[in-house]
Amino acid sequence: MNTRQAIDYSSGPVSLSVAFNQDNSCFSVGLDSGFCVFNVEPCELKKSRDFNAGIGIVEMLGRQNYLALVGGGKQPRFPQNKVIIWDDAKQKAAITLEFRTQVNRVRLSRTRIVVALRNTIHIYAFSSPPEKLSVFETADNPLGLCCLGPNVIAFPGRTPGQVQLVEISNGNVSIIPAHTASLRALELSPDGEVLATASETGTLVRIFSTANCARIAELRRGVDPAIIFSLAISPSNNLLAVTSDKSTLHIFDLPHPLYGTVPPNADSSRGGRSSAGSPTLPSSNEESSMQKWGILGKIPLLPRVFSDTYSFATAHFEIGEEPLARPSSAVSNSANAITTGMPGGRPPKGLIGWTGDQTLVVIGAGQDARWERFVV
Repeated sequence: MNTRQAIDYSSGPVSLSVAFNQDNSCFSVGLDSGFCVFNVEPCELKKSRDFNAGIGIVEMLGRQNYLALVGGGKQPRFPQNKVIIWDDAKQKAAITLEFRTQVNRVRLSRTRIVVALRNTIHIYAFSSPPEKLSVFETADNPLGLCCLGPNVIAFPGRTPGQVQLVEISNGNVSIIPAHTASLRALELSPDGEVLATASETGTLVRIFSTANCARIAELRRGVDPAIIFSLAISPSNNLLAVTSDKSTLHIFDLPHPLYGTVPPNADSSRGGRSSAGSPTLPSSNEESSMQKWGILGKIPLLPRVFSDTYSFATAHFEIGEEPLARPSSAVSNSANAITTGMPGGRPPKGLIGWTGDQTLVVIGAGQDARWERFVV
């Protein structure tokens, strides 16, 4: 693990949010004074824009000049109920979308703009002027959970714990009863064939096929409840990374509906050192993740935690000492002050981006914003 110095220094602007672009080659940072964009490897500043006012959400469109901006912080640059599609080449707004309530998340592709509000998802064609295609009601969604894949869009259903899958080509909607508790995290695989979900309980990650909505796996992060920060699937769709407020990064083998158990190259994705000499993640057990408890996992009638599938590798990552985001049910009732204009009201931590089949980066916002690199 290589830990670099904080992205933001104490004397500089505070980072309100962080987000990777679609291929994780760059990440954007919303600041209380504007925004900036970094290359991931090496971690170097690519561009910086000073608005002398806050940007709470910055969503990139690949490596193109278009970014989706939403105001945030104590002095927002834009109203927090507006999405500004910013043309950075021309240094001006190309598209403006206005809503009745605060915007919690934006997702972009070459053909779609997806905007998550607290109780609705708005889908637009990426055109000038933008064409509204559909609106979907959701359960309470203060974190702005939504995923935009190559073929489907995933976001919370009307009932807590459910996921709605919308096919981009024809608008067909499928409902997945993923959890009994409210959703905390969603992630689509790069090929769009797999959906990973986690609830506010934070002990299990469930894996579904987007083709038929069948559950194909259930992975156990741990026994104690935790706040899941991020889920991320590797470029080859064979590994799943999970971070939580336990300050632990977990790596799981990921079953795939097109390959049976795991993709053919799953075994080759582990071990070794990168060209930069970064150490590998230590294996959590010499046996496979299916055999964490050994013979106890084969004894009938014992609690299921003895037979569940656990991660094959774990590592510590840095969170810092700032207050952490609480589960959605507690966000509105928190006695602590929150920062408006960002999902959940607090700087995100533990955001994962796979930069290759063997390497991933974990970043976090706030006054103690950090970039950490891991090799599997």
